[in-house]
Amino acid sequence: MSKKRILTLAFFSCFIFPGVASAQDKSIEQRVENLLQQMTLEEKVGQLNQYSGKEVTGPVNEKNTNQLNDIKAGWVGSMLNVKGVKDTRAIQAVALQSRLKIPLLFSLDVIHGYRTVFPIPLAEAASWDLEAIRLSAHIAAKEAAASGIHWTFAPMVDISRDPRWGRVMEGAGEDTYLGSLIGAARVKGFQGEKLGGTDAVMACAKHFAAYGAALAGRDYHAVDMSPQMLWESYLPPFKAAADAGVATFMNSFNTLNGVPATGNSYLQRDILKGQWNYKGFVVSDWGSIGEMIAHGFAKNSEEAALKAITAGSDMDMESIAYKKSLVKLVQEGKVKQELVDDAVRRILYKKFELGLFDDPYKFSDAKREQKVLNDPQHKLIAREVAQKSIVLLKNENNTLPLSKNTQTIALIGPLVQSKRDLAGSWIVQPGDTTIIVNLLEGVQQKVGKKTKLLYAKGCDVKSNSQAGFAEALQTAKSADVIVMAVGETWDMSGEAKSRTNINLPGQQEALFMELQKLGKPIVAVVMGGRPLIFDQIADKASAVVFAWWLGNEGGNAIANVLFGDYNPSGKLPMTFPRNVGQIPLSYNFYNTGRPVLNEKNIVYRSAYIDAPNTPKYAFGYGLSYTTFGYSDLKLSKSKIAPHEKLEVSFTLTNTGKVAGEEVAQLYLQDKVASLARPVKELKDFRKVMLKPGESKTITFTIDQNKLSFYNQELQWVAEPGDFKLMIGTASDNIKLTGEFALAE
Repeated sequence: MSKKRILTLAFFSCFIFPGVASAQDKSIEQRVENLLQQMTLEEKVGQLNQYSGKEVTGPVNEKNTNQLNDIKAGWVGSMLNVKGVKDTRAIQAVALQSRLKIPLLFSLDVIHGYRTVFPIPLAEAASWDLEAIRLSAHIAAKEAAASGIHWTFAPMVDISRDPRWGRVMEGAGEDTYLGSLIGAARVKGFQGEKLGGTDAVMACAKHFAAYGAALAGRDYHAVDMSPQMLWESYLPPFKAAADAGVATFMNSFNTLNGVPATGNSYLQRDILKGQWNYKGFVVSDWGSIGEMIAHGFAKNSEEAALKAITAGSDMDMESIAYKKSLVKLVQEGKVKQELVDDAVRRILYKKFELGLFDDPYKFSDAKREQKVLNDPQHKLIAREVAQKSIVLLKNENNTLPLSKNTQTIALIGPLVQSKRDLAGSWIVQPGDTTIIVNLLEGVQQKVGKKTKLLYAKGCDVKSNSQAGFAEALQTAKSADVIVMAVGETWDMSGEAKSRTNINLPGQQEALFMELQKLGKPIVAVVMGGRPLIFDQIADKASAVVFAWWLGNEGGNAIANVLFGDYNPSGKLPMTFPRNVGQIPLSYNFYNTGRPVLNEKNIVYRSAYIDAPNTPKYAFGYGLSYTTFGYSDLKLSKSKIAPHEKLEVSFTLTNTGKVAGEEVAQLYLQDKVASLARPVKELKDFRKVMLKPGESKTITFTIDQNKLSFYNQELQWVAEPGDFKLMIGTASDNIKLTGEFALAE
């Protein structure tokens, strides 16, 4: 059976028998109300507390003894970082000793896989393959649910245009449209058709809101932006997640225009629970209620609790502010009982919806845990998703794919044999590297018996030592081709991993420059969790493969691309800058009154004088082993009325010699409006597989929604006027253009 067939079957098998909730919505609402009437104020506040339980099942100490006592007393609604059937069952049993026997929610950061580690989310976004992304999330949910987990803190749907921010690895990149679709796909993957199935978990849209715009790309930093930017660029992925039925939201660490998100009524009450009528619940980020004191927004823990619950933050993760102060605040009349009841009602509803009151142990089945965690199909799916995530940045003189009969291949670089780094940041079981396939192992399984593989590390990622250069050069001298693996280590991108310098660290480019003097073809495989700067390699390598952090099957996926068993189809979800001085940088920028019209003439233009003003690699960029032709653009009308639709069609042809997938991208520009509009905005795309010589007619539909924006009054409007239409293979490689008008 082909890998593609395996992926297709696996995807549909996941959704044929969706989980069914234990009761209909109205029945759940009645059960929630009945339970709420039996609860004391203390028991209600208890449901709003979440503890981290890394130590709760370990050796007896003061912390876990206190936690167990609080659980037994009904002071805890959820536990974070307790995983595995044995431990979740044991702790749930303690919760069932409480007066009302309300079960706990077990939560965990299942960001890109549980036991089976998939590519980091930013890498998966490079696939532009929504079904593969949804399947990845579903496998992660299936494994997590089999291990007693009810709830994951994913997807992160923050838009970010600053690669210095380490958490870009958790998201879908810089584009609002693409990010919204990916966020919804991941929600559906985690949650299945309906909550309550033992192969699904509750998802959590985070971080609400605008965390990805932290100043200077520094984690936890302030955010300052216009209402139009907030509504147009940063809120839509959250709305898409809400529309997809996401069970929970997480607020963010940052201040937004001076107000901490955790205490921001505008975000949580007015928008989320008001305008969007969101019925799930909101959890704080780790300790973020207490952190409002450091922000200077609350004078103490009691005031922080008051502001958080008033603003709409339902569950307190780890600051213990609600446990300490909320009962007192209600008794003193400073917090209305209705606010507490509303928060508790939302949390209890999810527990009923998951079926935990009918069977508190339904997610803690040891036999299912073993079966699911050892399902061999998951490995094959992980490999398929990893392949789709790889982006081919350069392929001079068709250096790739390599022949499997190449006589001698030198594998050089600090990441050739790395396993832990391929898994990336945010993994559940960091100590288990036995199931991770590194690049060397992947290549070894791919080449013929007559091929000789040579290896030298050359240097470390972070060290400035060149002690290994001589060995690397000597090893590479006898090779026909050099495959060089460079990049970041897993701990250089992720939460609290902001960097002012996103160049390749250490002596990696220096090693490349020495190898380049040998005059042999060099294929650079670059691994990392964010856009990186590697200009010397980009300019002088024969081929460049951007491999991100691809998870357990990374080595096999890269080898499949290097040797042509998989034709790369990935496209960049973030712009790659030439240097940090260009950051923040995105494709959908706003023109100035003096735009650069010609790079050779930048006098008195909005330009840098010491470097090119274009990115190194643009949003949407990515090569293939074949080529594609765009032709025959047709528009159904030259002018449409406000409620009409415009059909746009063109012919896409595989003009090369091998089958391949192309991501055809549609961009629009509102040429004149009441507010200046971006030079282009992604509004649609299609990922299409074509055989050599095959052509297909691709059709896009443009409606009023795709022409709309938020005006100065924050009204979502499509203004009459002229629009430019652009279709291409990347944001900077437009193949077809047209114009149309929206009538009065």
